[in-house]
Amino acid sequence: MRAIKKTYIPATLFAAALALSGCVTSDLERAGIGAAAGGLTAAAFDGSIGTGIILGAAGGALCDDAGLC
Repeated sequence: MRAIKKTYIPATLFAAALALSGCVTSDLERAGIGAAAGGLTAAAFDGSIGTGIILGAAGGALCDDAGLC
Protein backbone atom coordinates (compact mmCIF):
# COMPACT_ATOMS: atom_id res chain seq x y z
CA MET A 1 0.00 0.00 0.00
CA ARG A 2 2.87 2.40 0.75
CA ALA A 3 4.36 2.08 -2.75
CA ILE A 4 1.04 2.97 -4.35
CA LYS A 5 0.70 6.09 -2.22
CA LYS A 6 4.26 7.16 -2.99
CA THR A 7 3.71 7.04 -6.76
CA TYR A 8 0.15 8.37 -6.70
CA ILE A 9 1.02 11.83 -5.37
CA PRO A 10 3.79 12.66 -7.89
CA ALA A 11 1.69 11.35 -10.76
CA THR A 12 -1.18 13.59 -9.66
CA LEU A 13 1.12 16.60 -9.35
CA PHE A 14 2.61 15.94 -12.78
CA ALA A 15 -0.84 15.60 -14.37
CA ALA A 16 -1.95 18.87 -12.74
CA ALA A 17 1.15 20.66 -14.04
CA LEU A 18 0.52 19.36 -17.55
CA ALA A 19 -3.06 20.56 -17.38
CA LEU A 20 -1.90 24.01 -16.26
CA SER A 21 0.68 24.20 -19.01
CA GLY A 22 -2.12 24.50 -21.54
CA CYS A 23 -3.25 27.74 -19.87
CA VAL A 24 -0.03 29.63 -20.53
CA THR A 25 0.98 31.21 -23.79
CA SER A 26 4.73 31.72 -23.80
CA ASP A 27 7.62 29.28 -23.84
CA LEU A 28 9.01 30.90 -20.69
CA GLU A 29 5.80 30.29 -18.73
CA ARG A 30 5.62 26.69 -19.92
CA ALA A 31 9.30 26.21 -19.01
CA GLY A 32 8.60 27.47 -15.49
CA ILE A 33 5.70 25.08 -15.01
CA GLY A 34 7.74 22.23 -16.49
CA ALA A 35 10.66 23.02 -14.18
CA ALA A 36 8.38 22.96 -11.15
CA ALA A 37 6.78 19.69 -12.22
CA GLY A 38 10.16 18.11 -12.98
CA GLY A 39 11.64 19.19 -9.65
CA LEU A 40 8.64 17.95 -7.66
CA THR A 41 8.58 14.64 -9.48
CA ALA A 42 12.32 14.10 -9.00
CA ALA A 43 12.05 14.95 -5.30
CA ALA A 44 9.13 12.58 -4.83
CA PHE A 45 11.06 9.72 -6.42
CA ASP A 46 14.32 10.54 -4.58
CA GLY A 47 16.01 11.49 -7.85
CA SER A 48 18.23 14.39 -8.79
CA ILE A 49 16.16 17.53 -8.35
CA GLY A 50 18.48 19.59 -10.55
CA THR A 51 18.14 17.13 -13.41
CA GLY A 52 14.37 17.06 -12.96
CA ILE A 53 14.21 20.84 -13.14
CA ILE A 54 16.36 20.99 -16.28
CA LEU A 55 14.43 18.24 -18.07
CA GLY A 56 11.08 19.66 -16.98
CA ALA A 57 11.98 23.15 -18.17
CA ALA A 58 13.18 21.84 -21.52
CA GLY A 59 10.06 19.72 -21.93
CA GLY A 60 7.79 22.61 -21.02
CA ALA A 61 9.49 25.04 -23.36
CA LEU A 62 9.48 22.63 -26.29
CA CYS A 63 6.10 20.92 -25.83
CA ASP A 64 4.34 23.28 -28.25
CA ASP A 65 7.01 22.70 -30.90
CA ALA A 66 6.40 18.97 -30.60
CA GLY A 67 2.63 19.47 -30.80
CA LEU A 68 1.98 18.14 -27.29
CA CYS A 69 0.44 21.24 -25.74
